Amino acid sequence: MSTTTAPAVHDNRTAFAEQLIELARADERVVAVCNDSVGSSNLVAFRDEFPDRLINVGIAEQNMVGVGAGLANSGLVPFVCAAAPFLTGRALEQIKADVAYSAHPVVLCGMSPGLAYGELGPTHHSPEDFSWLRPLPGLDIVVPTDREQTRQVVRELVEHPRPTYVRVGRFKVPDLPEGVGEPLQRGRFQTLREGDDVAIIAVGSMVSRAVDAADLLAAEGISARVLNAAWLSPFDSEAVQLAAADCGAIVTAEEANVSGGLGAAVASVVAQQPARARMRILGTDGFAPTGSTQWLLDFFGLTVEGIAGAARDLARDESRGA
Repeated sequence: MSTTTAPAVHDNRTAFAEQLIELARADERVVAVCNDSVGSSNLVAFRDEFPDRLINVGIAEQNMVGVGAGLANSGLVPFVCAAAPFLTGRALEQIKADVAYSAHPVVLCGMSPGLAYGELGPTHHSPEDFSWLRPLPGLDIVVPTDREQTRQVVRELVEHPRPTYVRVGRFKVPDLPEGVGEPLQRGRFQTLREGDDVAIIAVGSMVSRAVDAADLLAAEGISARVLNAAWLSPFDSEAVQLAAADCGAIVTAEEANVSGGLGAAVASVVAQQPARARMRILGTDGFAPTGSTQWLLDFFGLTVEGIAGAARDLARDESRGA
């Protein structure tokens, strides 16, 4: 009797902290700013090694972003770290004015985003962050999927600093299989699976689930293209246009609100192109009930089966010409 071992899962915050320390050893410009969140931002080891390069402003998120902008204006590379709901909610005006509008190369790190805080409830969830930040001109939004992509993004932002919001996941996910997909490129989706029956465009914690859903569909004879929308802004409209033209059906999956997030961005592109596509947008809708992160993802249908089911329905409708 054979048994299948579930893949190991990992917290991307660990990879973030390890890479940040490695870069800080070689580059004195790298500093960190946080809001009394040294532990939850995984900055303990950074603080211990670089006590003069960690600024803890206390529970003062608006000041925190302003301090980050001042450090960036002085030639440093500040990583401003805080729980995503408090960073993006409390300091939205400062992100707009001091970072995006002023073009200060601050790296805003939304720690434990989406539904990662589970039972702590909607006050600590941040499914709205895409909706709040995507409209801001000049602000990159990037959501690394696994540990290697997290390390890659941190390296990229030290080598080429720019105003950026990074979602650093707390919910443990598996690493993508080695050699799958090309390296991340700014403003480009990453192709993880080729297919022409349906396209699945996913971001963050949903990417590994989208890949697993494509495997389920392949066993049924349905060819699913899987795109990782890690660089959510600038937005890869070309990849969406190709998916609409080639597949005629698109499912989006995000640990975020369906109003203004990835799905809304994809739908906006599809609606304005000659090659239309049927769509299903999977994400959160309304304030979440109380439960663990895994339970909440199940509740909102953000599962391998939920993604596969939506894609299956669209592919069948397309084959029937509905």
